[in-house]
Amino acid sequence: MKHARVVASSIIAVTAFLASSDAAARERWSPEQARKWDEATPWLVGANYTPAYAINQLEMWQAESFDPKAIDRELGWAQELGFTSMRVFLHHKLWEQDREGFLKRIDQFLAIADKHDIGVMLVLFDSVWDPHPKLGKQREPQKGLHNSGWVQSPGADDLLDPSRHKLLEEYVRGVVTHFKDDDRVQVWDLWNEPDNTNGNSYGKNKLNQEPADKVERTLPLLKQSFAWARESEPSQPTTSGVWIGNWADPAKLSPTERVQLEESDIISFHTYDPLPGMKKCVENLRRYDRPILCTEYMARPRGSTFDPHLGYMKEEGVGAYCWGFVAGKSNTIYPWDSWQKPYDAEPEEWFHDIFREDGSPYRPKEVEFIKSVTKNR
Repeated sequence: MKHARVVASSIIAVTAFLASSDAAARERWSPEQARKWDEATPWLVGANYTPAYAINQLEMWQAESFDPKAIDRELGWAQELGFTSMRVFLHHKLWEQDREGFLKRIDQFLAIADKHDIGVMLVLFDSVWDPHPKLGKQREPQKGLHNSGWVQSPGADDLLDPSRHKLLEEYVRGVVTHFKDDDRVQVWDLWNEPDNTNGNSYGKNKLNQEPADKVERTLPLLKQSFAWARESEPSQPTTSGVWIGNWADPAKLSPTERVQLEESDIISFHTYDPLPGMKKCVENLRRYDRPILCTEYMARPRGSTFDPHLGYMKEEGVGAYCWGFVAGKSNTIYPWDSWQKPYDAEPEEWFHDIFREDGSPYRPKEVEFIKSVTKNR
């Protein structure tokens, strides 16, 4: 895969860009521009990727825990499946901690992915799970609890403190500018589920750690994130995925959904419904006349499975990213309801993930099905 590599000296250019106040923002892509990108891009099929060694984004990327050998091994399994893309989460505190080192580690990750003929969708912000991220050594997973250590970006403190929003702007501008012409980066996913209040976990019961006005506080930052990214002039498309319902009635869209759908260059969505539910999502989102990516699906007990969902998305030309890849510290083999009833042992039916930590497939027939779909992409 050919690509434009961004050298370390571009950090100087990034710094200069951040200091500039007269950068002109590119417009949102027209439907025609989005279609041209789609025609020039292979079918994006892959997974949401967190290495088995990492409980969250911070442990994945921090210098003391970043493990290129583990990433290389695991992305080799993705290549064998025929995956062409992986969706990967970043965190603004990593930029604050060591921006030069962080950018170099992202570059190293992209090089490993490229070695395996895999491109990357980078996710900049995420409103799901623990609202109190902290740098440094991360806690150990809680037994039997789904995503017991995943952290939000920005967390509640940074969301509620306007003096911290300049950091968020610098992070978006800095990362996007650094990789804006790097074709190893396929898509910028600016904000994962910005209106998620974590009603099943940190926003519920004894935890109750979510700001009461979280959605209202997040909305203007979501709008600004699109502006900051566009002002960085990325050659890649931007998006933020809708995830509640199936968007049948435009008049009933929430303010957050309107921003996501009206600002995105390409449309993305999440669904963990059985196939009829996924079909409704795709049919309803066709009205935007743009390429569509499903950036989260696949929760076996809910009827969201590779067979038939993956085959359907290939037929429809919809990008497909399952949740989870390799079982590890994320504990995503356990279902969401483990927050109400933690599991004592591995569930008979995994919720997410494809491989065990040693690379053996959870369900060999499932792996063979995935390969059968991707082989003639």
